[in-house]
Amino acid sequence: MRYSAEVTVKLKAGMLDPEGTTIKRALEHLGYFPDSVRSAKEYLIELEAESSDMARDQIDQMCQKLIANPIIHDYTIDLREIE
Repeated sequence: MRYSAEVTVKLKAGMLDPEGTTIKRALEHLGYFPDSVRSAKEYLIELEAESSDMARDQIDQMCQKLIANPIIHDYTIDLREIE
């Protein structure tokens, strides 16, 4: 089976987010006043696996080894089967 995953990586609660802070400040200069802005990154991954559990396990390993830093990041995996 072929799977597509959207992996969202964001800083854990309480971590400083300089990118979000900069964007919030820039928005305020444009006349928008959001209560807060937090940054996140999204990765789109396609892969072959025998099952959705195996695909999710592989992607989870990718996140823990390379894509995210488990000390400072939280991540979510949205997995879908594709043709």
